[in-house]
Amino acid sequence: MTLAENKENKIVDVLTLRRTAKEAKRHVVVMRVLGLLVIILVAVIAIAYAVSYFYDKYGSFTVKISKYDMMRQGLTLSEVPEYNKTNSVLNADIVYDMTNISGEDLPDNIDMINGSHNGESYIAYTFYLINAGDDTISYSGEMTVENVTNKVDEAVRVAVYINGDKTVYGKTKSDGTGREGDCDSEFTSSTVVMTTSHEGFEPQGKDKYTVVIWLEGNDPDCTDELIGGTLKLGMDFKIEETT
Repeated sequence: MTLAENKENKIVDVLTLRRTAKEAKRHVVVMRVLGLLVIILVAVIAIAYAVSYFYDKYGSFTVKISKYDMMRQGLTLSEVPEYNKTNSVLNADIVYDMTNISGEDLPDNIDMINGSHNGESYIAYTFYLINAGDDTISYSGEMTVENVTNKVDEAVRVAVYINGDKTVYGKTKSDGTGREGDCDSEFTSSTVVMTTSHEGFEPQGKDKYTVVIWLEGNDPDCTDELIGGTLKLGMDFKIEETT
């Protein structure tokens, strides 16, 4: 091997080593970036799951319809009457550290604002149940107590406006003597707040619902024992088969 050939081979070896070093460095950088992306993705999924779990277990109020009913008959939910997409689940915003108030202190226009419009010490949520299909249907709805702690439901009030008609619901008096004086109706049962139904719900029909939730300060059961309590209500709608 000549001196020139030996020198050329050394140059090739140096270039190969440099290229190999650059490839190794590039590989390390790529792996670090991929690892960081995986961590970010896992964090995003974990946060989304935590938020979903929190709403499902402790969220103040959730509205649901069967996805089967939504796909089959076009029944859908919306926070506004002019909807642009179908929804099977809606969640109201949560009010933290809610204190007791009187139902007489609620705003007069509480049924006139769409979506979540909570006050400092009450939850207010307006939504629309819409027949986006082509058939006239009948549906039923049921509001249930899905989670409660510290017996906070003993002093809770739930006002439900259906197309402007208001009904206030509360649990039966703790002594079992009937409904509270400020209520129009007692809870249907210990776990069911109220039920509703609509026969002959025509295509493009819209039923407006406003749900207001608060702790009634004038209720004898509204005591310090309720402090720290949580309440989760859910309202489920489904299509009823007609014969």
